[in-house]
Amino acid sequence: MMTQRLRQYNFVVSLVISAAHLSLPAVSAFTFPAATKTTNGIRSHSSSNFSSASSSPPSALQMSTLNIQWFRQTDLRLHDNPALCRTVDLSLGKAEKQPVGAAPTTKSSPDGILPVFVFDTERIYGSDTRSELGCMKCGPRRAQFVLDAIADLRSNLEKRGSGLIVAAGKPEKVLAEIADAASPSILNVVCQEEVCSEELAVDKAVRSELAKKVKKSGKFNFETVWGSTMYDPDSLPFDGDVAGIPDTFTPFRNKVEKACQIGQPLDIPKDEHLALPKGIKSVVNQPQCSLSYLPTLADLGYSAEDIESVESVDSRTAMPANYKGGETFALARVQDYIWDKDLLKVYFDTRNGMIGSDYSTKFAPWLAHGNVSPRYIARECRKYEQVRVENKSTYWVVFELLWRDYFKFFAKKHGNGIFYQNGILGDRSHGNKRKWGMDAKQVKAWKEGMTGYPLVDANMRELAATGFMSNRGRQNVASFFTIDMNMDWRYGGDHFEETLLDYDVHSNWGNWCSAAGMTGGRLNRFNIVKQSKDYDFGGDYVRLWCPELKDVPDKYVHEPWQMSEALMEECGVKIGPGRDYPAPIVNPNVQPRIMNNGGGGRGGRGGRGRGGKQGGRGNGRNGQRRDNNPNRGIKGQRQDMKSLKVGTYKFD
Repeated sequence: MMTQRLRQYNFVVSLVISAAHLSLPAVSAFTFPAATKTTNGIRSHSSSNFSSASSSPPSALQMSTLNIQWFRQTDLRLHDNPALCRTVDLSLGKAEKQPVGAAPTTKSSPDGILPVFVFDTERIYGSDTRSELGCMKCGPRRAQFVLDAIADLRSNLEKRGSGLIVAAGKPEKVLAEIADAASPSILNVVCQEEVCSEELAVDKAVRSELAKKVKKSGKFNFETVWGSTMYDPDSLPFDGDVAGIPDTFTPFRNKVEKACQIGQPLDIPKDEHLALPKGIKSVVNQPQCSLSYLPTLADLGYSAEDIESVESVDSRTAMPANYKGGETFALARVQDYIWDKDLLKVYFDTRNGMIGSDYSTKFAPWLAHGNVSPRYIARECRKYEQVRVENKSTYWVVFELLWRDYFKFFAKKHGNGIFYQNGILGDRSHGNKRKWGMDAKQVKAWKEGMTGYPLVDANMRELAATGFMSNRGRQNVASFFTIDMNMDWRYGGDHFEETLLDYDVHSNWGNWCSAAGMTGGRLNRFNIVKQSKDYDFGGDYVRLWCPELKDVPDKYVHEPWQMSEALMEECGVKIGPGRDYPAPIVNPNVQPRIMNNGGGGRGGRGGRGRGGKQGGRGNGRNGQRRDNNPNRGIKGQRQDMKSLKVGTYKFD
């Protein structure tokens, strides 16, 4: 997998009461027992138990048990959070293998829990924290979304009499210093289970640092709890569970929908069970690590230029008005879309749109950061079906949540394969194998929306300005980049990782790997001009994001290179190198080489679009009336995939 080029500076947080920061020793070699898989009845989790062989320095506080709930970037919520429920169970004295949410024990009083979130400025945040391919690991727009989500999580915890320690630095260092300061006899650290190598490397570092800080007679328990999918990996109907899933979605979907059930969302723990440990406030109270600290983008290492670029929201954005990260807004959006606006029943017909906030659910950014649970959304869809209407649209939202499940399971199965240039196929010969190109100027033109293909350019400009792009747009720009341009697909995935508000490591890299034909499935090339006419029939979307084409007639708005010089003059736009709008970056009359090798199929009909209802409307420009094609749906959108059968889903 691509390694990270990290900022080189020393950052240490001291949590013992002293006048100076501690100087932490380097991580030493440590042999851990193999993690064992256990089952919590709702989600699987791994657990590592340690008894430290070294003593820690004197501490200002001694406590018998410290239960740390380590929130990660992907589970920033209180509702339906299995890791949080597991932490509460431990504070109540429940046995390790007892199911999450089981009946209360007879323990006289809970030990309390310590919720912690760490902004990892070494691996994720900051203008200089970049991947090997050169993009930021997290752009400033998404970083601000996370800041909002953390502020919301803290507020929700405080309303329940608890709180949230927020820090900046390396999670392993921060968590180790908390343990060192508290000096508990028993230390429990619980977090959500992740499956990709960078996240697993952090887990390993946390285990190592924490083990060194536990006092000689102390015990240390580190657990990762599954909690980010509708379906439990242990319930999958394949030999070897996740290891046995098919490498294509349809057989996975058919078997899972038939054999599996979605677990009921877990309730938020009782307020008294979220209480902080006694005395912890006096110990964890440093400038960059406390119950009140919340960094700014500047604190996280973003440049003034990057911060300025995200200070305002583009009026053309497709995101909901006044959106922000966090569980509160996430649940409000679910309520608004499904119930208040009653849009769930038309989702299938509107999901392929590209203009406006309501053509699709827009749940993705909040799902990506764990602000809303996929099981909660699925349950709301089922409730809607029971009290209002059940149709293809109501099923389709859950169908797309299943795609999200699939990509996480796929990433767990194939590990680093989804990041390699040859994907999960390796060096073996296959129909989609090809020599990848790398032209920095062409990649730059694609990123900036200057390819000369209006649909591609409009989508890339929307991404740059807002952090969002419709699913239809993502399919098109990825197909164009990997097939028509034949650029190394990883540079596309890397750019999306930097810019997307809804970046999800599994879905992003799985989709890009698939678009490049590196997962073994069929290579689908999207015909950009045809897609433009199908999904932006009147050119409204293109004109919104490519204003230089605003006066181009409908006939040419998706193929402006076909205009004569005289017509260009009349429209007030010149097409070509160094002019108002670029000529096509690749020849539109030449078939991509890979498509001549028998490696691909005809693309452009399918997809898992989250799109929608607003497209071309009214009469065309210059008096050209738009036709009444019976295959076009609401306001000019294609009603595609009508033959795909509706599936089913069941709850426990």
